[in-house]
Amino acid sequence: MDTMTGVVGPALTASLPPHVRLLLLTDGKRISRVLHVLAELAVADELADGPLTVAELAVRTDAHPDSLGRVLRVAAAFGVFEEREDGRYALTELSEVLRSDVPGSQRDMVLYNGTEMLWRSYGSLLHTVRTGRPAFEAVYQQDFFTHLEENPQAGALFDRAMTGMSRATARMLLDSYDFGRFLRLADVGGGRGLFLAEVLTRHPGSRGTLIDRPAVTGEAAGLLREAGVADRVEVVPGDFFEELPKGHDAYVLKAVLHDWDDRRAAAILGRVRDALAGRPDGRLLICEFLVGPANQWDRGKLLDLDMLVRFGGRERDADQWRALLAATGFELVNDPVPGRWAVLECRPVPADG
Repeated sequence: MDTMTGVVGPALTASLPPHVRLLLLTDGKRISRVLHVLAELAVADELADGPLTVAELAVRTDAHPDSLGRVLRVAAAFGVFEEREDGRYALTELSEVLRSDVPGSQRDMVLYNGTEMLWRSYGSLLHTVRTGRPAFEAVYQQDFFTHLEENPQAGALFDRAMTGMSRATARMLLDSYDFGRFLRLADVGGGRGLFLAEVLTRHPGSRGTLIDRPAVTGEAAGLLREAGVADRVEVVPGDFFEELPKGHDAYVLKAVLHDWDDRRAAAILGRVRDALAGRPDGRLLICEFLVGPANQWDRGKLLDLDMLVRFGGRERDADQWRALLAATGFELVNDPVPGRWAVLECRPVPADG
């Protein structure tokens, strides 16, 4: 674990020469591919019942023993697995969440991060830097979501990865903010309703409206029923660039606005502002990763590149959010902590100020 921390940050590498520290940063592609291969082979699942040798794992995963062993050795150097003195490999706290059958599993996200469509997009990052246009569109000659619709296997993996991420972030957001203050919430762009279901499960006195494209909301019924909240949710097929239903105490935008540049994000915020007309006590709740201060590590700065490369969107820091909100008739009323997922509570500013 310490080794991994040292490579990610300066803690254990400060004494190394600058050129070595710089080259360590280029190792990301190697580490990412190692994790993707081990996730594809489901090695963590095979180790769920106890340690195994490389030979045993090779048989179970239909892999070449020597090659698999060398890949596992790298993973163990980063604390993902443990290489024991007897040559067997065992799970660690990192590989526990690489299993497919545990709460909070990140296997699908690891698989998604290793897909060809992301690797090819990042391979064209220079195109984005020079033109300001999404690399994904330059590579595939279509936008990201059209590509997912036309490639069902890629779309299904993306949905599973986002669902796994949403479950993890939902718990963090619910622990940090009291959504129960609002008796009626609208989850705008809420997908199949996972986050709304988590909110309503935590707050049985609240009701919700799920708003998203028909192709997405059509799959919500089973999830809401399984969560036991279907009787408290109205599902409304819609588009957040169009008029939104009125009459809610709060409108939630979770992981929506980062997909869009400021112009398109402002258009979405304008629709929410219209829906809150005449409701000075109404709230907009933006759930996003809040980018932290300069010269400090936080994952939001990497996620921001994902948004840039895939959609032309962006993760934003507090000042950028305040500017965008002010331009669309909102103001931030809480003080969210940067460098993590956060709830930005916003109130509509009266037209007279």
